[in-house]
Amino acid sequence: MLISQNMITDVKLIIHQSREQAIRVVDHQRTLMYWHIGKRIFEEEQLGQERADYGSYLIRYLSEQLQPEFGSGFSRRQLARYRQFYRLFPIVSALRTQLSWTHYKLLLPFENADKREYYLAGKSKSDFCQSVSDVFAIRARIA
Repeated sequence: MLISQNMITDVKLIIHQSREQAIRVVDHQRTLMYWHIGKRIFEEEQLGQERADYGSYLIRYLSEQLQPEFGSGFSRRQLARYRQFYRLFPIVSALRTQLSWTHYKLLLPFENADKREYYLAGKSKSDFCQSVSDVFAIRARIA
């Protein structure tokens, strides 16, 4: 029995497209997980009376509890990033599914919402990364 090259090509395309879609779904779920962790940290901090001290303690303690089981993605630095992510993007439905955690992480240094929106507005993933990378390269030369 002879199988056409066209059929093999179609099946390979289906496999590649499905794998790419699965990666996008996982990336988006991971981004949502980080947002929800950041929200929970932020909400817990608001209950603390001395917020700065409590926030530092909370992140340190949470990191100590999570890292042994879940790894370095839950270090103090990462948990602080998740909190900042929530603070800068407080509306979960506004998160863009085409952007990964890496893209959002690049935006965290920009406290100004207009600057963040400038890099997000109508840009493809590659344009976005290049634009933000250019800004960081310029900052590094100035500093």
